[in-house]
Amino acid sequence: MDADSRSIPELVSTLTADLANLVRKESELVRTEVAEKLGEAAKAGQRIGIGGALLLGAFLVLLQALVLALSKVMDPLWASIVVGLVVGLLGFALIRSAVRKITPAGLAPQRAARQIQKDAQLVKDQVQ
Repeated sequence: MDADSRSIPELVSTLTADLANLVRKESELVRTEVAEKLGEAAKAGQRIGIGGALLLGAFLVLLQALVLALSKVMDPLWASIVVGLVVGLLGFALIRSAVRKITPAGLAPQRAARQIQKDAQLVKDQVQ
C-alpha cells in the first residue's frame, strides 16, 4: 500500500506502534546502561574495601612502630614507620580513586539520555 493512500487512522496506528517500539527500545537501552554503571560501582566498592583493608594494615603497622618506639629506639622503628606510611598512602589513593567513580553523576545513563534526545528530535522533524 502506498504511504500517501493510507487513511488517518492507519497512520495514527502506525505512529503509535512505532512510538511504543521506540519507547521499549529506549527503556532497554536505559536498563543496559544502568546495569553497566552498577557494575562499575560494584568494582569501585571492591576497591574501597581493599583500600580500607590496606589502611587498617597501615594503622596496625604504625601502632607496631609506636610500640617499638616506646620499648626501644632502634632501626626496626624507622622501618615500621616507612612501611606504615607507604601502605597508608596506597590505601588512601585507592579509596580516593574509587569514590570518584560512584558519584551520582557518574551513575547517570548518559548514552541513553543522548539517544532519547536524538529520537525526540527525529520525531519532531518527522511531524513537521
